[in-house]
Amino acid sequence: MNIEFVKSPNYSKGRNGKKIIAICNHITAGQFPGCQNWLCNPKAKASSNYLITRTGKIIQLVKDEDTAWANGGVNKPSWTLYDGTNPNRYTISIEHEGYGSNGGDGNLTEQQYKATLWLHRQLINKWNIPIDRNHIIGHFEIDKINRPNCPGKAFPWDRLMKDLTSGVIDDMLEKWQEDMGKNAVKNLAKMGLLNSPEYWEKKLGEKTENWIFFEMIKKLAEKMK
Repeated sequence: MNIEFVKSPNYSKGRNGKKIIAICNHITAGQFPGCQNWLCNPKAKASSNYLITRTGKIIQLVKDEDTAWANGGVNKPSWTLYDGTNPNRYTISIEHEGYGSNGGDGNLTEQQYKATLWLHRQLINKWNIPIDRNHIIGHFEIDKINRPNCPGKAFPWDRLMKDLTSGVIDDMLEKWQEDMGKNAVKNLAKMGLLNSPEYWEKKLGEKTENWIFFEMIKKLAEKMK
């Protein structure tokens, strides 16, 4: 997926020494492109690091390394990691286009969901964010009074957390299988049963199934010794 950068003037440079520890999800309560225009309007005094439209388009408004103005108003927070300082400094904010009956309750389109899942995965890997509900949060957990429905009661929390968790497991399994396959290629080369192991590592590393094949051949060769 691609990320389009449209710079908002509404941000603070840097993060005041704070480390990014969480992703905070929002709903815009406005239609695109109006919601983007508002987040880029100096009069709004508000912004977000990212905006995802109903069509699945991802727009970055504020760089990750800078502080967006999305979660500054704190009112009876339930977020356990809130440390008493401005939460904008240590969160990355994602706005999702939604308005009225068209996703205003957090009911994302399928394209929008796939985009936010992809973006969450990118940010989790980039900033080493744990996958749990203490680190993947909603605006309502910071401002319970003024933003009780942000990102909305229909926001797909269960699906998102399940897909994020399974994605990590799949990545770990694929890495394990790849390492196992590379080891098999090297061992087959040592046995004299395979030439140019570097070629095969590069050529067949494109698919995990190929590494499993080499592991099976290695085990067969070991039994025939």
